[in-house]
Amino acid sequence: MKYSPVLFFILCFILSSCEPREAVKSPSLSGVMKVDNKPKPNIPVYDSFDDMEYIFNYENDTTYIINFWATWCKPCVKELPYFDKLYDEYKDDKVRIILVSLDFPKQIESKLIPYIEKNRVKPEVMVLTDGNANAWVDKVDKKWDGAIPVTLVYNKEDRDFIYGDVFNYRELRSRVDPLVK
Repeated sequence: MKYSPVLFFILCFILSSCEPREAVKSPSLSGVMKVDNKPKPNIPVYDSFDDMEYIFNYENDTTYIINFWATWCKPCVKELPYFDKLYDEYKDDKVRIILVSLDFPKQIESKLIPYIEKNRVKPEVMVLTDGNANAWVDKVDKKWDGAIPVTLVYNKEDRDFIYGDVFNYRELRSRVDPLVK
């Protein structure tokens, strides 16, 4: 089949004039995506807790540190550097740190991503926009009232739930170290 040069030109023109598509939410937990040729953190956004509940139930040889936070929460932001330092300390161990942002959907582009980029946040970040916290907080911990920040540290044998913010890196490390195998 032979293609007409005019048809080829029209097709190229149409494809080149299309506006770039918005970045698609990715289930991938690491890496960088590009939107309009500008690197953006690859942050999965979950509209339902049920879609991300799997991160609370791993049973392998890794220790998981899952922190719930938001950019509008001052105690949350204050303790984030401790998680960066923890990330550096444990980067060669079987430890996975996940920061679950509870930022509002309208603030993901305007506040969350700029915060992550400016502060070069090292651990994985996920966003949970499920506004029905009463339906899922007890799935994380039965005693949790939904206030943030909170941190769950667990492995296949033990769980430790840290209610409220940690006051310094040493305190965080003292809660994590016993569960790192």
